[in-house]
Amino acid sequence: MARGGHPIRADKAPKVTPPRLAAVRLEELRDDPFPDFQRGERYDGVRYSRASADGLDLSATDFAECEFAGVSFNETQLRGATFRDCIISELYAPVFMAARTALRDVELGNPRLGSAELYESGWQSVRIDGGKLDYLNLRGSKLTDVQISDCIIGELDLGSCTATRVALKNCTIGALDLSGARLLDFDLRGTDFRTISGLDSLSGLVIDDYQLTLLAPLLAAQLGIVVA
Repeated sequence: MARGGHPIRADKAPKVTPPRLAAVRLEELRDDPFPDFQRGERYDGVRYSRASADGLDLSATDFAECEFAGVSFNETQLRGATFRDCIISELYAPVFMAARTALRDVELGNPRLGSAELYESGWQSVRIDGGKLDYLNLRGSKLTDVQISDCIIGELDLGSCTATRVALKNCTIGALDLSGARLLDFDLRGTDFRTISGLDSLSGLVIDDYQLTLLAPLLAAQLGIVVA
């Protein structure tokens, strides 16, 4: 009962729209045991097993309806490349250079990335399951319908990005930067994080009660509130 005898009404929790994802289904793929990747080419309907493109320049290359069953892209230049309707498992790259790439309907399983430069990229309907990413730079990117699950991320930079229907489930994040981000249905529930920067850009973020207790001291300091 509130002061003055007026009852307190418990408003319904706002509805959170999850990422809209559909499983990638690939049929009648042809195997290429010795791929000869070339910059700017299009590769369609191919299965690669334990492929390596280390050190190649594959800028503006287009992969459509391809499966990578283990692939190394270490120090591969993928700037402006496109991946559509692709399944990529065990992606390995201590240095991953993929700025301004486009991923649409892509599934990534158990990636192992060191420094991953993916700034100003466009992701739509992307799923990442498992893996470890030391530094993931998605600054200035547009993310729509993205789910990252059971992943360890040392540093996640989402500064100035636009993220709609993004969910991070059961992940562990060291540092999360949301400075200047525009968020809608960005679901962080169930994910552990150590620090968050960009507190003035948290509108649209969905957290649980425990995460709120972690954020409370940061928000108090941001607003100049003294807790005594």
